[in-house]
Amino acid sequence: MSEQLKIKLSIANRVYPLTIAPDQEEGLRLAAQKIETTVKKFEQSYSVQDKQDVLAMCALQFAAETEQTKINKNSLSETLEKRLLDLDARLEQHLNTNVL
Repeated sequence: MSEQLKIKLSIANRVYPLTIAPDQEEGLRLAAQKIETTVKKFEQSYSVQDKQDVLAMCALQFAAETEQTKINKNSLSETLEKRLLDLDARLEQHLNTNVL
C-alpha cells in the first residue's frame, strides 16, 4: 500500500486540505488551477460577486465539457463501427465472388 500525501489546495479563496495518493497530486493541482482561472474569467466577464454563483458556473462549464466529450466520442465510435461493418461486408463480398 502506498503512502498517502497531505496537500492543501486553494480554490476561490478557500483552502482545502486533502489526503491523497501521490500519483493524484499533479492532476488535482492542475484541476485547482483550471478552476481558479475559470473563476477569475467569470468574475471579470460577468459582474458576479457571490463565489457560490461563480463556482456553480464553473461546475456547469466543466460538466458540459465532459458530457460533450462523451457525446462526441460516442458519435465517433458509431461512425467508426458503421465504416468497419461496411468494410467487412465489402471484403466478405469480394472474397465470396473470387473463390475458385
